Amino acid sequence: MKKESASHPRSTRCGFLGRLGYAEATALQEAARDALRAGTVDESFLLLEHPHVYSLGRNARSADLLLDAGRLAARGIEVHESDRGGQTTYHGPGQLVGYPILDLHPDRRDVRRYIRDLQEVLIRTLADYGIVAEARPQPEIGIWAEGRKIASLGVHLSRWITTHGFALNVTTDLSYFGGIVACGLPDVRMGSIESLAGRRPPLAEVAQACIGHFSSVFERRIEPLAESLVERLRVAAGRGVG
Repeated sequence: MKKESASHPRSTRCGFLGRLGYAEATALQEAARDALRAGTVDESFLLLEHPHVYSLGRNARSADLLLDAGRLAARGIEVHESDRGGQTTYHGPGQLVGYPILDLHPDRRDVRRYIRDLQEVLIRTLADYGIVAEARPQPEIGIWAEGRKIASLGVHLSRWITTHGFALNVTTDLSYFGGIVACGLPDVRMGSIESLAGRRPPLAEVAQACIGHFSSVFERRIEPLAESLVERLRVAAGRGVG
């Protein structure tokens, strides 16, 4: 990997991977993290969507899951524990999930700044679709527009290398949030680009907009996420790396 300088910003490999299962995506992140730590790959920014899943963060409570096993199975919803911050959220088709695997050392070792920068990427992306959005602090961390939560954030840092990230509702079926106490907020109202702007942009299009704003906010040079690298990470993940 090339060293970062004012004239040569750090490279980040970015790409939209389509639909991946939650466990597979987690293993892929861990493989990318370990390869970055070993210095064998550049940073990565994985953008994708998940099939129906409720993700339980480190602060999740059992009472936040409102459906029993039978109703979860009937709706085809998996449940996965996660080492990210935050509580319980929903991922599913029509939602853009972003997983930056970045090394914040040495110049960006500030968790609050990292969260603010992710929020700024999302705010700028939503502005491209005519949505005026804002960030809110804990315990309502996320992105809000017209009184509705349109994006959630939950991150994990290990020796200043990041995993997990954000989930942005694009054309998401918001009824699935009814099966949980989303983000620990019992009265929260969820929104999406579709519900607020009346548009149904393809996820790949929103991903490209997000990548552009990520480049500006994080001062990264964007490189394509080659399929050969993805396959290499999948092999590493399959071997239990991480």
